[in-house]
Amino acid sequence: MITARPALDPELRGLLADMPLMSRLDADVLAHLRALPSTPVDSLLEHRQVVRREVTVPAKDGVPIPLSVLSPANADRSTAAPCVYWIHGGGMVMGDRFSQIDIPLEWLDRFGAVVVSVGYRLAPEATGTVLVDDCLQGLLWVAEHAAELGIDPARIVVAGASAGGGLAAGVTLLARDLNGPEIAAQVLICPMLDHRNSTTSSRQYAGTPGVWTSEMNAFGWASVLGDLTDAEVSAYISPALAEDLSGLPDTYIDTGSAEVFRDEDTDYATRIWAAGGQAELHVWAGGFHGFDALYPQARISATARRTRSDWLARILGHAA
Repeated sequence: MITARPALDPELRGLLADMPLMSRLDADVLAHLRALPSTPVDSLLEHRQVVRREVTVPAKDGVPIPLSVLSPANADRSTAAPCVYWIHGGGMVMGDRFSQIDIPLEWLDRFGAVVVSVGYRLAPEATGTVLVDDCLQGLLWVAEHAAELGIDPARIVVAGASAGGGLAAGVTLLARDLNGPEIAAQVLICPMLDHRNSTTSSRQYAGTPGVWTSEMNAFGWASVLGDLTDAEVSAYISPALAEDLSGLPDTYIDTGSAEVFRDEDTDYATRIWAAGGQAELHVWAGGFHGFDALYPQARISATARRTRSDWLARILGHAA
């Protein structure tokens, strides 16, 4: 255990003081967390002019995978819209397709984007490649129905936070290796990329309560991997294992300096550059895991979210 850690942003530290924190996650705690009320999506939509459509698509094994399609009600239908394919966080063991949905809804507001959020199956009930395969099947449906949805197939962005960021990276690798669907960009927000959980930042955030600790991370990964040995873990599950990061779309990665995923996220950006790719990396000083989703009102959070959106504006061809 390493006791020296980057200090938290002072405003975030004050906000975090009122949040109950823990160091470990187990089956009983997970059951309790899953029983808590889900994300109140209706309150996020009630002040927006949004058309909501719920569909299901078959997974590889035939299980129905839910997708929520959120489209601007007053969109100019003469011009195809960009699409944000959203993959939620939750350590791969909790959350639903409305978790952190306020992040892509900002892009619906700003860019007129159609937001499609996927309800992939969770570990430990689902293991191995099931989670990333579910996400891929949803993305394939979006690409196949682009005209029906009013989506520009050349402007599909895959985005996710935490576990969703790791799954977004895995889906993007799959799409590259399967020669489609085309992805314009990937937005990886504090992504969960490496099952080995062995970086300096992983060790720094062990043995202390937090939003997401090394011990909680180990539980999440063990839930996903099940009986797989290290040699059997696919890079589509744990993208940090990918030997080749060439041929990826423009990538945005952000993380905090005071979080468990800092080093694996930084390394992933570095390896994209080494492969000749384009990545924009932001390490927010004093940011803990998921800070801008938990406390969007904080100054550092507002800056992080604005910076991310400005990058996406450039990718999508909108004025900043």
